[in-house]
Formats: sequence, structure tokens, C-alpha cells
Amino acid sequence: METVKAQPEVIKKTTYSILFIISFSHLINDLLQAIVPSIYPLIKDNFGLSFTQIGIITFTYQIVASILQPFVGMYTDKNSKPYSLIIGMCFTMIGLFLVSIATNFVFLLMSVSLIGIGSSIFHPESSRVAHLASGGKKGLAQSIFQLGGNAGSAIGPLLAAFIIIPHGQSYVAWFCIIALVGIFALYKIAIWYTDHMSERNANKSAYKVETHHLSKNRVIVSLVVLLILIFSKFFYMSSITSYYTFFLIDKFHISVQQSQIYLFLFSGAVAAGTLIGGPIGDYFGRKYVIWISILGVAPFTLMLPYVSLFWVGTLSVIIGLILSSAFSAILVYATELMPGKVGLVAGLFFGFAFGMGGLGSAVLGKIADATSIEYVFKICAFLPLIGVITGFLPNIEGRKKAS
Repeated sequence: METVKAQPEVIKKTTYSILFIISFSHLINDLLQAIVPSIYPLIKDNFGLSFTQIGIITFTYQIVASILQPFVGMYTDKNSKPYSLIIGMCFTMIGLFLVSIATNFVFLLMSVSLIGIGSSIFHPESSRVAHLASGGKKGLAQSIFQLGGNAGSAIGPLLAAFIIIPHGQSYVAWFCIIALVGIFALYKIAIWYTDHMSERNANKSAYKVETHHLSKNRVIVSLVVLLILIFSKFFYMSSITSYYTFFLIDKFHISVQQSQIYLFLFSGAVAAGTLIGGPIGDYFGRKYVIWISILGVAPFTLMLPYVSLFWVGTLSVIIGLILSSAFSAILVYATELMPGKVGLVAGLFFGFAFGMGGLGSAVLGKIADATSIEYVFKICAFLPLIGVITGFLPNIEGRKKAS
């Protein structure tokens, strides 16, 4: 048996006001991050880029975030930095401004690297805020937090379609105003976070002891299974976020703006699915949510490359709803495997998710150049079948109840 003395649980009730503010901040962060892939058709034409180079842009900012986030998480587990959230948003804002004035491919890569740094700072500490404000409803809290991010990812392409695509690359700079709103919201969070940590430090005797009966090797194996599932989910998601618009334009000959609306519908479904997944995981168990959300989406991904435009839109909404419920459940499940290490877990899993998204975009871009966009969607359709390995995960909730 492994017994872990977690950090003191000073606040027992769910602090919804903080959850909604950190979710709103996540909306802004991910909205701004979504701007870059949303304008890929524009910058592809502006700079005469290949699909491989488009993939490299995604790979660059996501791999920067992927590498840095676990280290940020480990550091903040031991040294909480409430105001680092503001610093992260500042990096994102500067990166976006530089994207708006970029004149060549290398300049673009440098600009998106700053956006990646902003993301690496934001996600581990903001996940900790959601955890601290959860009042024990960890699945619900993580879903509210993730809802903001997914809503931002949905709104970003829509705003890009109506603001940037018609007017040009320079209009990216206007989104810096949204970043300033995010900085103000995160300032409010930083004040609460600082006060909360002071209260916790003043009540160090109030500890909640968390236990599970898993050996260290079983924990490691379980974490590897979860990371493989993250690979499956985000490698497939990268085909949508980076190449869905190209797929629709190439196969159905619709306009860039029309394709962005379809991307918005998919992203909206992802936001809705995220909100549903957490509470269901709290009630029924996270393992079952993970299993259904990844493996259960396979029939729909396998059909998507072969149907009409109407059914592509319909299936993409179904896929978004089902697939998106997994991440909150995976993240909370991982924190229960490693209690007391929320920052490390959030950094590792957000970082790995971003890394897989970036790697997926680069690899799929290369495949698209060598074959076709439609072929990319045909091979990615098989990725959710990897969800079968969820069966190797232990039922932590069941074990806890038994004890």
C-alpha cells in the first residue's frame, strides 16, 4: 500500500467564482493560441509555404510548450508562483504581435515559440488553481477549466475567419487587446491564489491523507497507458485542428470562411463534450469515461473520410462531443495516481498533449505533401482504436471505496 500525505485541504467547498474566472482565462489563452492554426490558409499563401512547413509551425510552438511544461509543473509544486500566470499571458501577447508583423518563415517560427512559452507557463499553474478551488469535485472543476480552453479554441477560428482572413495578417495584432483582458482576469486569480496559499500555510495541521494500493511499477505502467491514450487522442485532434479546413476546401471546394465555420462547429462540440466528461467521471468512474470517449469514437472517425459534406459536419460534431470527454478524466485520474503532484501531472500531460499535437501536425503535413489531405484523414481514422488498452488501467475509484 502506498500512503501519500497530500497538501492541506483548507477550503472544503467548491469555489465556483474562481473556477469560472480561471476557465475564462483559459478561454482567452486558448483562443489566442488557436489564432495561428486558424490563419494557416492565409499565411500559406502569403509566404508560399508547403504543408510540411505548416506542420513545422505547429510543431514548433507545441514542442516548446511540451518540453517546458513538466519542468514548470515540477518547480511550482514546490514553489507556487501565483503571478507567473500573468507572465505567461504576456509571452502569448508578444508572440501574437510578432506574428502580425512577421515577414518570413523563420520570423514566424520565432514568434510562435513565444506563444508556446506562454502556454507552458499558463497550464500547470492554472490547473493547480482549478484543483485548489474544486472542493473535492475534481472532475467537475477540471471540466469547467477545460471548457474555457475548448470554448476558446472554438471561438478563435471563428473570429479569425471574420476579422483576420478578410483583412490580412496585420489584423492579428488586434487580438492583443483580448490578451490584456486575460492579464486583468489573471491578476484577480493571483490575488486569490496568494491569499489561499497563505491560509493553507497557516493551517498546516489540516491534512487529508490520500491512499491507493498500487505499487510504484503499477503506477508507472498506468501512466504510460494514459500517455499512449493521449497520443491517440491528440494525434487525431491535430489532423482536425491543422488540416480540417484544407480537407473541406480540397474535397468539397468550399471557401476558407465556410471551412472555418465547420471548424467552429467541431470545436464547439469539443467544448460541450469536455463539460460533460468531468462530472460523469466523478459519478461513474474516470476509467469508463476514458474507455468510451476514445474507443467509442472509432466508428465515426472511420466513416468521416467517405461521406458527403453534410455528414462530414455531422460526424465531426459527434466525434468532438465523444472524444473531448477524455482529457479531463485522464488528467484527474493521473493526479489520483500521483497525489500531491498536481503541477507535475498537469505539466506532463498538457506538455505531452501539445507535443503529440505538434508532432502529429508535422508528420501529417509531410504525409499530405507526399499523398493527399484526404489520405491523412483515412489513416488517422484508425487512431482511436488504440483506446482498447484502457482495459489495462486499474479501477482506482473502486479500490478507494473498498478501502
